[in-house]
Amino acid sequence: MKSSLTTELPGRLIAVEGLDGSGKSTQIYLLKRWLEMSGAKVFFTEWNSSVIVKKATSKGKKRQLLTPTTFSLIHCTDFADRYERQILPLLKAGYLVLCDRYIFTAFARDAVRGCARPWLHNLYGFARRPDITFFFNTPLQVALSRILSGRPQLKFHEAGMDLGLANDPYESFRLFQERIYREYLAMKDEFGFRVIDGSATIETQQAVVRDMVSQAIDLPRYRWKTVR
Repeated sequence: MKSSLTTELPGRLIAVEGLDGSGKSTQIYLLKRWLEMSGAKVFFTEWNSSVIVKKATSKGKKRQLLTPTTFSLIHCTDFADRYERQILPLLKAGYLVLCDRYIFTAFARDAVRGCARPWLHNLYGFARRPDITFFFNTPLQVALSRILSGRPQLKFHEAGMDLGLANDPYESFRLFQERIYREYLAMKDEFGFRVIDGSATIETQQAVVRDMVSQAIDLPRYRWKTVR
């Protein structure tokens, strides 16, 4: 008997990963709209968005109560809730499920915070690997400038201030993102990331993304069937 992780499901799972400011959210939104306009059955979900867990997460962050382990566990709870309620059922229903960040976000951020990589991999062992994972490899300075130009103030955990890397939030954010970037680079071969040049134009990136998706997935199979 096959495990639930290896059993073939009718749906397909596509994830995007990258630094804050890498352009991944823009690209997955454009991919979503393109697939929807072609008549495909599409579902979109994003990191840290479970309604059930969100209040507890916000409260813990606001009061700075989270240790690296509790920080990791609470985000895993958020992901597990969305996975069981949304991602897995819709894969079983034959949808194209698009994820703005997946388990690799936890692998990168939590490892930087000091959690052991084998422990993290085991913690998220219930999750299927995506059929396609795009990694938007954007130069650190480019990603940082995009984020900082639009943020008057960085949040405590967003800036990685809990790590004690620097007293200045912007310097802490730079050092935090640099370490996360190194984690992504270390993962890309192990997990078969499809690397996209994040410094290319939005149009060029989207053309590459659409081409890769079209080559890897039989898209007509996922169109809504019209009843005559």
